[in-house]
Amino acid sequence: MPDFSKRSNEPEMMDDFSLGQEIINPIMDELEVVNKLLGGYQVFFNAFKKLKLRDGMTISDWGCGGGDSLRVLANWARKENLKLKFIGVDATATAIEYARKKAADYPEISFIHADVLSNQLGAEQFDIVISSLFTHHFDNESWIELIKKMLYCSSSAVIVNDLHRHWFAYHSIGLLTRAFSKSVMVKHDSKLSVLRGFKKDELYQLLEEAQITKFSLQWMWAFRWQLIIFK
Repeated sequence: MPDFSKRSNEPEMMDDFSLGQEIINPIMDELEVVNKLLGGYQVFFNAFKKLKLRDGMTISDWGCGGGDSLRVLANWARKENLKLKFIGVDATATAIEYARKKAADYPEISFIHADVLSNQLGAEQFDIVISSLFTHHFDNESWIELIKKMLYCSSSAVIVNDLHRHWFAYHSIGLLTRAFSKSVMVKHDSKLSVLRGFKKDELYQLLEEAQITKFSLQWMWAFRWQLIIFK
C-alpha cells in the first residue's frame, strides 16, 4: 500500500520535456478523456461564477499540455457571449505543437512555448492564470515559487485545479486507466499524480508559507481542489 501520509517526490514520466510526438499525441488524447470522465473542467466553470469576467480579458493556462482545457473554456465563453482571449503555456514543445493543431478553429486561443518560471512571462501579463493538474508536479518549495509567479503574472486572480491525495482516488484512477488506457505512461503517471497531490492542511500550510491570505479553497468531485487566489 502506498504511503498517503505525505506527498511523493517521485518524478512523473510526463516531466520529460523532450518527449516526441509519437508518445505525446496519444497521451494527450487519453488525458482529455480522463478530464471529461472525471469532471475536471467543472472546477473552472464553478470558479468563473465567483469572478467577474468581462469582454477582453486574457486567461492563461499554465502547463496546458494538449490544450483541452482551453478548448473547453473557449466553447463555454462562446456560449456565454464572452469575448475572451486564451493563452496556453507549456515547456514541452511537442505538446504545444499538438495543442496548436487541435486549436486551429479557435482564433481566440494562442500558445507560448516556455518554462513558466522563466522571465518570458512578466508582471500582470494576463488577467487570470489557471492551471489543471499541474502544480502537483512541483515539490513544496517550488510550488510556493510557482504560485507566487502565477500571482505576479495575473492582474485579477489565479485558479488552481489539482488533486486531493486520497486512497480512493488512487485506486479508482488505477482501475479506470487499466480499463481504457493503452499507454504505460498514463497508467503510471495517473496514480503517481494522486500520490503527488495535496491534503487540505498541506495547502493551507503552503499558502501560509507563501504569505498568501486572500484565497478560497474548495473540494470538488472527483477528488479535486479548487484554489482561487485573489489579487
